[in-house]
Amino acid sequence: MEKKNRIDLFGGTVLLSVSMLLGLNQVMIKLVNEGLQPVFSAGMRSVCAFIVVLLYALWRKKKLSITDGSLLPGGFTGILFALEFIFLFLALDYTTVSRVSIFFYSMPIWMTIGAHFWVPDGRITPQKALGLVLAMAGLVWAFADRGNGGGNVLGDVLCTIGAVFWAGIGLLARVSKLNRSTPEMQLMYQLAVSSVILIPVSLFFGPLIRDLQPWHLGVFAVMVLGVVSIGFLVWFWVLSIYPPSDMASFSFLVPLFGVLFGWLILDEEVGLTLIGALALVSLGIVLINRRPKKR
Repeated sequence: MEKKNRIDLFGGTVLLSVSMLLGLNQVMIKLVNEGLQPVFSAGMRSVCAFIVVLLYALWRKKKLSITDGSLLPGGFTGILFALEFIFLFLALDYTTVSRVSIFFYSMPIWMTIGAHFWVPDGRITPQKALGLVLAMAGLVWAFADRGNGGGNVLGDVLCTIGAVFWAGIGLLARVSKLNRSTPEMQLMYQLAVSSVILIPVSLFFGPLIRDLQPWHLGVFAVMVLGVVSIGFLVWFWVLSIYPPSDMASFSFLVPLFGVLFGWLILDEEVGLTLIGALALVSLGIVLINRRPKKR
């Protein structure tokens, strides 16, 4: 498919669908946590998704190379990926999907701050600075609101730490030889290395099986195929066709859908304070990600 200079109806529909899928991800993790220990679940997800992505890459004849200088940074992103999901999956044991959707998707904040110091063209502009202020204000507001909605300080902190590791993956992909790899290869590095780490580490987090029911396995399968495999691959594909600056306008939708699905599916309490914090974080993310169009 040829490159486009703006988001058309098809691109908008795909981005909306992927945003909904990613927003649903936290709900699925929380549901699966009822049947499987979180770290073990994260490890098994990486194992299964690696197989799916590998088969897809071989079918599409994608370039898969570890001799292009990407092996070391690729391995390091796998470590960061493992840490990211240890903290995210554990966070969902302690707090609500709605709160995780705000704190975990604060990733652009930490990536913008890191890029200011480590990426040549990543200086913080006035627009990004305003976005940072708004997003940080939203995080502080959400953190201060303990309310009756199932919020837990530990859960908020855990998913924020996960967001920092997620930002580290994005930064490493920009400043290292990992940018020579195809999106599929980058994802496979993360899935392969995290699998090797998460499965053994899960033995230190209690019994691997909780109250496992058949429907937990169904949700797990949807999470592996729909989110980690198809969702991320479609996102990378769309990124190769449409302008990143236009796609940034959709970036606020993922946490929005996360809060919405937490309310609809899990009957989580979503008060005005949380909605206000979400609005600030979402607006901040859009300002951080959006690049001025060239005249």
